[in-house]
Amino acid sequence: MTQAKPRFRTIEEYLDYDDGTDIRYELVDGELVEMPPESRLNRQIASFLFEVFLRLGLPSKLLAIGTQITVTNRKVTARQPDFVVLSQDCADALDGANRDVITSEIPSPTLVVEIVSPGNPGSENYDRDYIEKRKEYALREIAEYWIIDPNRNTVTVLALNGNEYQEIGCFQDNNFIVSPVFPALQIIAKQILQAGM
Repeated sequence: MTQAKPRFRTIEEYLDYDDGTDIRYELVDGELVEMPPESRLNRQIASFLFEVFLRLGLPSKLLAIGTQITVTNRKVTARQPDFVVLSQDCADALDGANRDVITSEIPSPTLVVEIVSPGNPGSENYDRDYIEKRKEYALREIAEYWIIDPNRNTVTVLALNGNEYQEIGCFQDNNFIVSPVFPALQIIAKQILQAGM
């Protein structure tokens, strides 16, 4: 017999939920959405970015893989970006927390990175990362959002401008990534896209 997935009316209900498994979920409009296991490439890219930002001089306390972010309370949604750079205030607020979730009461992170799963415009994977999360992260006032798309060989950098993102650039091959938040960053798109290869 298949058990129905619970619906949540509040983020607090979701944070109190434990199904006793190791299944990864995102919460979208109050509904649990099972996340497929990360591909090896996605894990390698996230780990590579962790190393890049360490070399840039950021303390490991500000770097996160697997941290969830509540993005709207009206729709009861929590996302799990592939890589996150926390602000100092955000990291301080997470210290001692029971779960690794950046709730609406916690200051926003500085940067979120999504590594896109295969899909064309109009597919669930594409629309989720390129459209839905772009709007949600802007509403959460996250300063910078990167969309890494290994299938298209692109790294898109978006910077918050008012209440929406402005595209800084769509970088490929030997193009240096331009990051308004991290101007000292010296890395080309190919290094990110081929991490672990």
